[in-house]
Amino acid sequence: MIEITLVLEKKSGEPLYLQLYQYFKQEIQSGRIGHGVNLPSKRKLAQHLGVSQNTVETAYQQLLAEGYVESIPRRGIFVKEIQQDLIITPNIVSTTSKKVHKQESDSYLVDFSHGRIALDHFPYTTWRRLTIQSLYEEQSSFFLNGERQGEYPLREEIAKYLYQSRGVRCVPEQIIVGAGTQYLLGLLTMIIGRDAIFSMEEPGYHRSREAFKDQGVTLLPIPLDDDGISMKHLTNSHAQITYVTPSHQFPIGMVMPITRRMELLKWAEGNGRYIIEDDYDGEFRYKGKPIPSLQGLDLNDKVIYLGTFSKSLIPSIRINYLVLPQSLLQKYNEQFSLYKQTVSRLHQHTLWKFMKDGHWERHLNKMRTVYRKRQHTLISSINRIFGGQATIIGDDSGLHILLRVQNVMSEKQLIESAKEFKVKVYPTSVYFQQAMPDKGPMILLGFGGLTESEIEEGIQLLKNAWNLG
Repeated sequence: MIEITLVLEKKSGEPLYLQLYQYFKQEIQSGRIGHGVNLPSKRKLAQHLGVSQNTVETAYQQLLAEGYVESIPRRGIFVKEIQQDLIITPNIVSTTSKKVHKQESDSYLVDFSHGRIALDHFPYTTWRRLTIQSLYEEQSSFFLNGERQGEYPLREEIAKYLYQSRGVRCVPEQIIVGAGTQYLLGLLTMIIGRDAIFSMEEPGYHRSREAFKDQGVTLLPIPLDDDGISMKHLTNSHAQITYVTPSHQFPIGMVMPITRRMELLKWAEGNGRYIIEDDYDGEFRYKGKPIPSLQGLDLNDKVIYLGTFSKSLIPSIRINYLVLPQSLLQKYNEQFSLYKQTVSRLHQHTLWKFMKDGHWERHLNKMRTVYRKRQHTLISSINRIFGGQATIIGDDSGLHILLRVQNVMSEKQLIESAKEFKVKVYPTSVYFQQAMPDKGPMILLGFGGLTESEIEEGIQLLKNAWNLG
């Protein structure tokens, strides 16, 4: 018999059959009792609840009359498949609401999400083969706890890659692998100390901002100028720590020039100061030559480098890493050795083999070509279809751009109008801690997870939605 947790209120004044009917109705609507489930017999349920069989019979008859269940001779009462437009009780948190959410997401023809990547180019066959090899090679050891900083062979490969591609100078002992940027920022905040005054770019990545706030630190917003974080405002603040995205400022998109990088490193020479460099998509640059990371230019051990495989490989793998300066590494080893590793050892070992055998470099080169073509398609489509009625912001690198649309619509109106044409676009206002400057709304368009034909279709639909051209 399925588990029935109903407690009937015999003194409530409401008939028992009605209480039982409403219970089953809500459970079926919510999806907790699913299609095809055989309800308990009248005798067993009556005995279980301590009520008469007539009470159960009346409740079942009401469910039959409303189409929630069906009676199959000599087999019993079974739940029918219900339509999703049935009224759901507001206080029910259900699997049905999840299905409705999924349907809403699937209703878009084009979704310009900046979090999506080109999964159609992910090397599934190679990854599957390496995963199986990892299991056969190590087997039982993967069921035990691994190294708290991450598997050493993987950290060796990350260190080699960072030096060759980004100019980051580090040894494997400085690298900590963790499940996601927010987790690593929380750990880093504890290592630095919550008494320090933190700062970050304004606008800046909202998930990082919330991670800092959740740690209870003082967080100062520092405005941007044309070259990135404003040195004037940063210097005049009392901040000791600053979080920046110099390779592709999120969300505005500028690449911090070498002169500003050197100014920022000069600021960090002050006592107790550190720079957190989030290089979330530094692999993808479309104009000019790559600029070395801040960490690679740092001669005073003042830069904490933060990287991820979410953009370059797959988001769900949840493998991020940070590179600690020696001074903070010593504190980590002394005070935080009890914190265990948060990333699957199997995934770490598979990624190590993927990098060691050369698949990572080949995959990255392939994705640079794919994303360069998709970005070119997006830019050219906007210029051709919008006819100069929109300004593109931040197209030098990365997997998204910002678009300032030259019409009278607000940010909300732009998003809602796009939705009516089954196109999903994203706000920029959420990335501001303070009020957004009155320079007209900006819409964020990601392109990594869209084909070139989908990009062109999406821009054409946006032209119609926003009455452009």
